[in-house]
Amino acid sequence: MGEYYVCIKDMPESMRPREKLMFKGETTLSEAELLAIVLGGGTKKINAVDLATLLLSEYKNLRQLKEASLEELMEIKGIGPAKAVSIKAALELGRRAGVDTPTKMYIKSPEDVINVAAGANMEEMRYFDREHFRVMYLDRKGGLLVMEDVSIGGLHSSIVHPREVFKTAVKKSAASMILIHNHPSGDPTPSREDIDITNRLIEAGKLMGIEVLDHIIIGDNTYCSLKARGLI
Repeated sequence: MGEYYVCIKDMPESMRPREKLMFKGETTLSEAELLAIVLGGGTKKINAVDLATLLLSEYKNLRQLKEASLEELMEIKGIGPAKAVSIKAALELGRRAGVDTPTKMYIKSPEDVINVAAGANMEEMRYFDREHFRVMYLDRKGGLLVMEDVSIGGLHSSIVHPREVFKTAVKKSAASMILIHNHPSGDPTPSREDIDITNRLIEAGKLMGIEVLDHIIIGDNTYCSLKARGLI
């Protein structure tokens, strides 16, 4: 006997991803069910939910799935160019939604330094495969003037020089700044180099009258504040 194949249209309506989303909302769907809707359908041998489950099993989590290339996705049986493109587009939309900041952000307390900086950068930076050194430049009222990547490093390190960090600060007349960078490993534990460069930038800031409020390290859905850790 061959394998028993269950088509989605043969499932009870309450178990079909599209109908479930329509009647119960998107938050009630599992990652496999949401991905099945993105895929649009399965193949002659596997339905969309099972194909989505296979994809998630292959790539472990959405972060790894996002990092997969079109060619790598198409190596999965049942994933052709159209499905691979749909997956990449959906995950990119999710990333952009996570970093969209339509209103000006303000830093009004030490808690805001951590929460706003981490919240504004987590969904984007957790997926980077190289270290990006980013700076949030603030005005005298704590309002965000601009957020800018000043350095992109290799797989394991990000090299940044004080002149690169303070060039924009001077141009924008920033009163303070928050440093942010990611660890592609997913572990936000600061290295000795992270602490050293932070202290160098703090000292440079003192000379220029521009305060470095904190340095936030982004991991995989987690982060570390050097200020909160008492490391600066």
